[in-house]
Amino acid sequence: MDNRTPTPENPWLALRNLTPARIALGRVGTSLPTSAQLDFQFAHAQARDAVHLPFDVTELTAQLDQRGRDSLVLHSAASDRHQYLQRPDLGRRLNEDSVATLRQHAQANPGGVDLAIVVADGLSALAVHRHTLPFLTRLEEQVNAEGWTCAPITLVQQGRVAVADEVGELLGARMTVMLIGERPGLSSPDSLGLYFTYAPRVGLTDAYRNCISNVRLEGLSYGMAAHRLLYLMREACRRQLSGVNLKDEAEVHSLESDELASQKDNFLLGKG
Repeated sequence: MDNRTPTPENPWLALRNLTPARIALGRVGTSLPTSAQLDFQFAHAQARDAVHLPFDVTELTAQLDQRGRDSLVLHSAASDRHQYLQRPDLGRRLNEDSVATLRQHAQANPGGVDLAIVVADGLSALAVHRHTLPFLTRLEEQVNAEGWTCAPITLVQQGRVAVADEVGELLGARMTVMLIGERPGLSSPDSLGLYFTYAPRVGLTDAYRNCISNVRLEGLSYGMAAHRLLYLMREACRRQLSGVNLKDEAEVHSLESDELASQKDNFLLGKG
């Protein structure tokens, strides 16, 4: 019996070691190999599961409590997952009970705060479950060093990005940072997105927000994401704006930047 694979040799196969993208999958006749097709179906199932996975606010609240962080559990105007997926507008606003909760908290703590951190399930509660606490560890170290005051972390079920504007406005926050599960891809069902807004208020468009995406172990590291976010926050406080007029120009120390710096002093290349 011939045990050789029917898949022809693929000279591009070595490139698969350099990227998670679906390249050099091979072929059998005019079709994909069975293994590649099964991998695709598995990735698609993971993405669907991530979208429909319930947001475990009870577990996350308990973990935040162990870290000594107060939290508030809120809910958007979307009553359930089905309505959330069909009515994006409802995910951008809080329901009446949540609005009352925030108003009560604001009355008990007048004067506002510098920062309100909002966590929402978005389209991947899996991303929130995996990455929220590790990222917050990095972020809060820097926030405390800056001396910024923080509101309790708000956990919004069935929430979309814009719901952070209402949270920030009700709490009197100067800035908001939204941690939300991004739309799953076929190689990234657990990607966390960060959205930063200065002077949040209801009715702002995406042009007033800055986004840092793909925060996960296989993407942008927690430390790098926190570094970029802190740069945006400092610049926003200095310039009193965020969004399209605030660019991410954070300098990252690396071997590549060291090499570029040395080239600036190379007389053959000219002064930088």
